[in-house]
Amino acid sequence: MTEIAAFSHKQRRVMTWWTPGSPDRDRDAIICDGAVRSGKTLCMSLSFVLWAFSRFKGESFALCGKTVTSLRRNVVRPLTARLEELGFTCREQVSKNLLQIRRGKHCNTLYLFGGKDESSAALIQGATLAGVLFDEVALMPRSFVEQALARCSVAGSKFWFNCNPEHPRHWFYREWIQKAREKNALYLHFTMEDNPSLSPAIRKRYESLYEGAFYDRFVLGKWVAASGRIYPMFSEARHVAHPPERCEQYYLSCDYGTLNPTSAGLWGRCGGSWHRLREYYYDAREKGESRTDEEHYRALEELAGGLPVTAVIVDPSAASFIECIRRHGRFRVIPAKNDVVSGIRRVSDALKEGRLLFSPSCKDTLREFSLYCWDERAAGDTPKKQNDHAMDDIRYFVSTVLAAPEDDGFFVLSASRSQKEGTHWDF
Repeated sequence: MTEIAAFSHKQRRVMTWWTPGSPDRDRDAIICDGAVRSGKTLCMSLSFVLWAFSRFKGESFALCGKTVTSLRRNVVRPLTARLEELGFTCREQVSKNLLQIRRGKHCNTLYLFGGKDESSAALIQGATLAGVLFDEVALMPRSFVEQALARCSVAGSKFWFNCNPEHPRHWFYREWIQKAREKNALYLHFTMEDNPSLSPAIRKRYESLYEGAFYDRFVLGKWVAASGRIYPMFSEARHVAHPPERCEQYYLSCDYGTLNPTSAGLWGRCGGSWHRLREYYYDAREKGESRTDEEHYRALEELAGGLPVTAVIVDPSAASFIECIRRHGRFRVIPAKNDVVSGIRRVSDALKEGRLLFSPSCKDTLREFSLYCWDERAAGDTPKKQNDHAMDDIRYFVSTVLAAPEDDGFFVLSASRSQKEGTHWDF
């Protein structure tokens, strides 16, 4: 566990905003946004629990993340470790998605909720809460967030939000950050400098991971629109290489189209990199003739040759083609993860880290990399629906095979302040 000498000024303000001596004590909510690794998550979750125990006994609260898995990883585990250091007893009931926290005879219950899509609002409906904390609120649908807020009917309840920035038309930016004063919310913007546990070397490493809109958002902490090329870090000098003769593992990835092009790639892992060894790209409009599922399947078999392919990662909407592959029985087929913006970020990371390489024979892939752009007229982060078919099958592969389970997350551990600087809470 990382230790630091003291909280930063902003972290201390998060920790104490609700206390009797704070000028912010009458606020109904707190909003913290900004860069990754800026020290928001732990100080917010720890402050949330300390506030709950200072005001309530035997009440229910909600901890919300995009998924319960990411919430446990990014919030619950570091939070419970710190609480136990402070003398609390934490007991998680995984099957019920709840966390019971005790200090002496005093007990409160935190329910864990995932807000990954519009259907998630139903999960929290009917609950009665004394407070709610949203971790990475910008990744959650508005319907889920508003349903959770409506559940906070206990007198004295408050709302807690943290997130990394998204595009400036995002509903949370427009409805909460730009209207923070109207909502009676305390708004604090974090940068990496607000996290004392980050060394200059680690900060520099994070700064080197991103380019374009992702750099502006995750490093500078700005709510900016994506524009220009989606993968400006791609260069043929760095990312195009002749394929190895043998690889340790093989996959196929496929973006399926009827009138739109069908794109598929054969991937081989060699050391720490994945090579796109060769590709299949069929544009029905250009050829003047559509192909059937069976014809596309035969092309996949030719692409694989006699290699031991672990699985085929396929566009999840291509139900008939998925069934066709399964029916032949040669390949295991996996419907791809298809979160577009998160997938683009993962591909960007892999390109920056040199984990993706491409054979010179993959002509359509190289062509699309130079043309794949953001749609600046769209309401949010949306790629132009042009020159995106190889880009989609690459994204499917990276999101499904290379990425960690669930969505990416960032968290920071901070030590308690020294006794001299310390803030005391009575329970």
